[in-house]
Amino acid sequence: NMATTLISLKEREIFLRCLGGVYESSPWVAERAYDSNGYTSVTALWEAMKKVVNSATLEEKLKLLRAHPDLGGKAALRGEMTEESKFEQKRAGLGSLSQEELNKFNALNDRYKKKFEFPFILAVRNASKRAILSAFERRIESDQKIELSECLYQVHKIAYLRLLDKIET
Repeated sequence: NMATTLISLKEREIFLRCLGGVYESSPWVAERAYDSNGYTSVTALWEAMKKVVNSATLEEKLKLLRAHPDLGGKAALRGEMTEESKFEQKRAGLGSLSQEELNKFNALNDRYKKKFEFPFILAVRNASKRAILSAFERRIESDQKIELSECLYQVHKIAYLRLLDKIET
């Protein structure tokens, strides 16, 4: 998984190939953020991608959120996740849940999705299982508007970390 340079990202094809997955299974973000003039920094690129998402329709935002796999959920067990998500969940210890923990995550995932109609999203890369569960239990009590905003905030955080992985600085 080679990192690329900001200069090489002036080429549309390279930009889309490298950055299409920065926002989970949502290449439209990279497509709209592409600029043939390039970007001077990872932060400038991230700001442009964030702006694309923030100015998208509610329907597009919901579709982006729904493209995310459950944390510690069934897709993880079946291996039906993007490479980025696999790496992030594994680093948070979600690849090695006990049966009891797995049941707890599945119950929370189901409750959360039933309530909000999109999955619980958290930038888990540097989080522990305990921290993830406590965020889950706290946020499941929240309301729709707050959670929509919180999930988008988390999605942007995930995207930033993915950009740092993909681009040499």
